[in-house]
Amino acid sequence: MNKLKSGIKEVIKFIVRGALYIWFKLVYRLEINGLENVPKEGPIIFCGNHRSYIDPPLIVATAKRDMKFLAKEELYKNKFLAFLGWAFEAIPVKRDEKDISAIKTSLKDLKEGKCIALFPEGTRNGLEKGEKVKDGVAFFAVRSGAKVVPCGIKGGTKEHKKLTISYGKPLDYSQHKGSKDKEVLDNITKEIMDNIIELAK
Repeated sequence: MNKLKSGIKEVIKFIVRGALYIWFKLVYRLEINGLENVPKEGPIIFCGNHRSYIDPPLIVATAKRDMKFLAKEELYKNKFLAFLGWAFEAIPVKRDEKDISAIKTSLKDLKEGKCIALFPEGTRNGLEKGEKVKDGVAFFAVRSGAKVVPCGIKGGTKEHKKLTISYGKPLDYSQHKGSKDKEVLDNITKEIMDNIIELAK
């Protein structure tokens, strides 16, 4: 029965991913850059700038890798996002506290060679709001040794309809694996965000 459920979910994911891709192409004239930078195997941490609710499904539809998104629990109040969370096995995160369960699940997935995705800003338009960038990506990178693929998203708004997502070259922080040095984490976080900002120009 579990194999049957798993098979059904894979079919649903395939259909939803295809439908999202077509929707982005037709509605937003989607352009994808740098897809060759996404490794075809091994654990990856995808991270991008966060502007709107379409950002998570955009990465899911274009990256050509299965991934689990770390998503704040409040998103599950939106039926569409809750459905996507179920289909793509999102990892719910409690805001403003250290969610040990989400951390353990994410590290386990990376250890098994899977991919996760999250937004360092922690909230939509976090940089514009002056929010401090979260060091979650850096933490997962040094704990797991997984490569980080930065994503820059621009457009997809009323003012600028055309939507573009650009994938940057993988960032490797395996030399810092296991480090708990705050300065190291801060430097990694800054480098990742600098890459994201450059890609989103």
